[in-house]
Amino acid sequence: MASLAGLLVAPPAGAQTEQDRPCTILCAPELKLEPTFTIEHLAGRPRLNVDGAVERVPRETTFELILALDVPTEIPRIGLTFEAILVPFGERPVHPFTGVAASELRRSSIRDNGIEIESELNVELIDTDQTAGWVSSHVDLVDKLSPGETPRAGSVYTHKLNFEWDTAFRVFHRLQHAPWLRRVEVELSLDYLATGLPKAGDVIGGEQYLDKASPWSLSFVFVFPLAPLGP
Repeated sequence: MASLAGLLVAPPAGAQTEQDRPCTILCAPELKLEPTFTIEHLAGRPRLNVDGAVERVPRETTFELILALDVPTEIPRIGLTFEAILVPFGERPVHPFTGVAASELRRSSIRDNGIEIESELNVELIDTDQTAGWVSSHVDLVDKLSPGETPRAGSVYTHKLNFEWDTAFRVFHRLQHAPWLRRVEVELSLDYLATGLPKAGDVIGGEQYLDKASPWSLSFVFVFPLAPLGP
């Protein structure tokens, strides 16, 4: 097993640049911490029937904390990313596992600190080599494992198909004496969630969707490299 792991993923070498590290199929991974602010229901906000009154779902801003493992490959412009996503400040009126309402606990809400998992296939559009080190961009095909959101969900967590377009800016690229800071990125991510959302007519929590749920969201991401820490 150790020999197989050595063939697939090369260990990081401090004296080597990222481009010089040897690899076979999969290359040395990078671990990143990504605090993220996401605007949900960005476009096409649906209408809801709430106790006979029609309301439009408002845009919401959600904070997420993402631990990402980027795995380059030897295939030109192709990479893999695996993410664990924590939503630390979510709220809901009823506990999803016990069914106990927040009011029964004399609380205003139940803390919904949910975790999601994403597996991504990345296709590079623009590399930093093409922009003097400043900008990179890629599109992602994503398998998203997150809480079920429709009446048809057969499990608590369901797989969903998501498409992303990420553009990253290395705002500290010109710093000469802080190699770690040079790799910090500010990223914009436009997401389209293709499956797993409520449709028109679905009733969720006593509220009926009059339109299909919005698949669009926009994220502002701060990317901090954790390992390797070389330039």
